[in-house]
Order: sequence, then C-alpha cells, then structure tokens
Amino acid sequence: MNLNIKDTFTAENPSDVNLENTRRQVENAAFSYADPKKTAKPEVLHVSPEMATELGISEEDTQSEFFKNIVTGNEIYPNTKPYAMCYAGHQFGNWAGQLGDGRAINLFEVEHHTKNWKVQLKGAGETPYSRTADGLAVLRSSVREYLCAEAMFHLGVPTTRSLSLSLSGDNVLRDVLYDGNPAYEKGAIVSRISPSFLRFGSFEIFAARKDLKNLKGLMDYTIKHHFAHLGKPSKENYINFFKEVSERTLKMIIHWQRVGFVHGVMNTDNMSILGLTIDFGPYGWLEGFDFGWTPNTTDIQHKRYRYGNQPNIGLWNLYQLANALYPIIEEVDPLNAILEQYKIDFEIQSLQMMKSKLGLSTSDEDDLKLIQNLEDTLQLVETDMTIFFRNLSNFTGDKSGLKLIKEAFYDFENISDEVIHNWDLWFKKYDERLQIERISSEERKEKMDLVNPKYVLRNYMSQMAIDEADNGNYALIDELFQLLKNPYAEQTENEKWFAKRPEWARNKVGCSMLSCSS
Repeated sequence: MNLNIKDTFTAENPSDVNLENTRRQVENAAFSYADPKKTAKPEVLHVSPEMATELGISEEDTQSEFFKNIVTGNEIYPNTKPYAMCYAGHQFGNWAGQLGDGRAINLFEVEHHTKNWKVQLKGAGETPYSRTADGLAVLRSSVREYLCAEAMFHLGVPTTRSLSLSLSGDNVLRDVLYDGNPAYEKGAIVSRISPSFLRFGSFEIFAARKDLKNLKGLMDYTIKHHFAHLGKPSKENYINFFKEVSERTLKMIIHWQRVGFVHGVMNTDNMSILGLTIDFGPYGWLEGFDFGWTPNTTDIQHKRYRYGNQPNIGLWNLYQLANALYPIIEEVDPLNAILEQYKIDFEIQSLQMMKSKLGLSTSDEDDLKLIQNLEDTLQLVETDMTIFFRNLSNFTGDKSGLKLIKEAFYDFENISDEVIHNWDLWFKKYDERLQIERISSEERKEKMDLVNPKYVLRNYMSQMAIDEADNGNYALIDELFQLLKNPYAEQTENEKWFAKRPEWARNKVGCSMLSCSS
C-alpha cells in the first residue's frame, strides 16, 4: 500500500505544544498529536471498494495485514503523525466551550487524482479532548455510521465517507439508555474519510478565546485549500467564504428534507464547513411523515432537532459561525445579508424540491397550496414517507390514487372516511395540476424515481444488521451496503426492503429512538 501522503493541515496550522495525551484545555492550537490505542484482536469486517479506489488503495491492499493494522490504529503509516482536532461548539443551543475530537484521530492526508482526503479513525482511543470519556466506540454505533455515510453518498446527499468497519477485539462499557445499567459491548472502529473535518466549532473556539491570530490563520488555510476558487484570502473573500458555507449548508439540508433524513444532533461542532453530512449519531429516516419527529432520546423533550426544524437550525448555526467570523470581518451588514438570503433561498429551494418529488416541472400559482395540503394530509394518519413518494410516481389519473399509496399506510383498515375524503380531494387537485405538465406519465415517473428513493437505511434495517453482527454474522452488513449503492433502482430481487417499519421495531431500542451513547 503506497499512498501519496500530504500534511497540509498539520504543516500549516498551529499544533499543541504539550505532547502528553492528557485531558486538558488546549490553547493556541488547531490540533494535538495523539496516537491511536493498540487493540487486542483487530478484524476488518467490511471495506468500501469505491472509497478505497478514491484513495489509491487496491483491492489486494485492503486484504493485507498492513491495511488492517492501519485502519484499526495498530500501526502508524510511515512518516505520518496522527492527531486530534481542537474545536468548540454550541450543543442543543448552549455554549459548551472546548469539545474537540474526543474519539476521533486523524491518521494522515492522501492526495490521489488531484483530490485531497483526510483519513480518520473513530473509536481508536482517547485524546486530549476526550474529557471523561474513553475515546472508544462500539459495534452498534459503528455499523450505523459506516453504512449511513456510504448510503448518503449514493442518495446524492453531500456527506463524509466510510472506508472500513473493524472490530477492535476489546469490550467497551456503555449505558445505551442512560438508565444506570451499563453493559459491555463489542468495540469497533470506523475509518471515515473527508476532504476536511473542519467544523463551525473550529472557528468558534478561536473567536471565543479572542485568539484572532489563529482565527485568521485557520480561515486563510481553509480558503487556500478548500475554497481556492474564491481567490487569495482577504476580508472580501472572508465574506464570500461565509456566503458559500451558507449556500452549501442549505443545499445539504434540502437534500436531508428530500429523502426524509433526520440528523438528530445538529450542534455547531457537528456542522461541516464544507456543507457535508458529518457525525452520524442518533440519526434516522422518517417512517411516518412527521415534521415533529426526532430520533434522539436526549432531544425528546424540546425536539430542537426534529425533522421540520432542521432548516431553522441550519440558519441558527450559521448565525453562530457569523459571530465567530465577525472579529476578522468587522462588518455586520454583509453577514446579515447572507443570513437573510438563506431564508429566501430556503423558501425557493424547498418549493422546488417538493415540486420535483411530485413530478412538477412547470410553474403554477397554486403549487405551494397543493404541497401544503399534501403535507397536512400526510400527517392525518401514520403514512410512510418513502413508500408514499415512491409509489406516487405510478399515478396516472385513470386509477384511484388511494389504492396506489395503500401500502404506505400503517393502519389502512382503520382509516376514517374523513381522511379518505381528504385524500380523494388532494388527488383530484393533483390530477388537475398534472394536466399543465408537458410530459407523459412515463417521463414523469422516470424523473420522480430519480429524486424519491426506493430504499433508505431505516433504523430497523441497521438494527437487524447490528443484532446479526453481535452474533458474529456480518453478511447482512454487506447485503445492506450493496442494496444502498442503488437506492433509486427498482432492485426487484430486494423488494423485501421496500417495506414499512415492522411492528416489532416500533418501540425497540435502536429502531425508534437512539441515544448519543456510542
């Protein structure tokens, strides 16, 4: 395995002068050097061939002992120095101060075919930012992160990526329900990949400490390596940088809304500066269409990070980033203008996204009303989002719309006449609206099926793979991995996965609600 190693981040940003791996406040540094913890009996369970190829790693390489040792932290790639990044953040709306990579260790940078990638291990041991935690991860959360990052990529959602999923061979103590009953689980490590793991919080920490020198230095580095098209760093381009971060963040969230993905922990330390989905914790896909749903047990009371609030939280987080950048921009008006534009763009892009899900390519003054009526009707009774929109593409107007979407209802037999009436009214309006379109039913179906996935990583699917893996059977991980590489294809051989959440999963831990415990 011969990689083209670079070290732009560590070479061009200030390092922690304290080389001890002890928990502490790290001042005047963007990162601290920290080696992964050697594990008892490492075993690679799965590798993403596509991501390996992106890094210049061959299939033969991925089967080597050297690769196994690298992606489990048991060996350090020659001439590299692993490190953990320093950042702060707002958690659930409150300033949390220094956070940092508490269970993530960056191994190195790889440049391949003009692309630069950062290779990171999650669950590879403690760092100066681990606070009271052990820096480890368990198989449960690692399966979810490994599968989800690649699933998101194939859905067309901006995301970090996964390279490998491994067992450490160590047991890890976790209290999954936070109820005072911890238990040992299998330890695991995910190798995750991104052009950058910089977060909003990477800038917040320097601003909070009034360390303007390093705030400006990090900004200049970020523009130079990730926003080079803006030109040389300058006050004007700091503003342009913020504008693009705002646009990328909104684009990502619109994609989340399109496929029914709920992140669950949109803290500012979990927001990528590149507008990528990052940190797959207690996420979930909508089962029943519900703007008020959150997958996070920690968020159950206030539902700050619920599905319908994700665009608002994106904006709130951007306000915090604007506050962090203000000291080196020193102008309020351009920042406010960008934040106001986010609101305008959200309305425009959200409408366009929903129209695409309905197969509407022309404009009509009543489109917004049609969509709002649909969203209201979808929430009258529990209606599966993925199945509804996928089956809607088969609507032609010459058959009952209700029959087409029948399998999207969780309790079709007990739907009231009033709900049926509402659906009949909506389908009548939808049929009338489709008459304005200039394409055939077949063409419309083809377009709708490209934006409405047939297969998403439902929580019960992940949990099934986790339960199997806990018993030493890893075949289902690969089955889901392969399935989710083509989420928009019919895949008739995999029809069993085009199904509502089973009743056994409704209230099962890991299927309905999830904690941050990983």
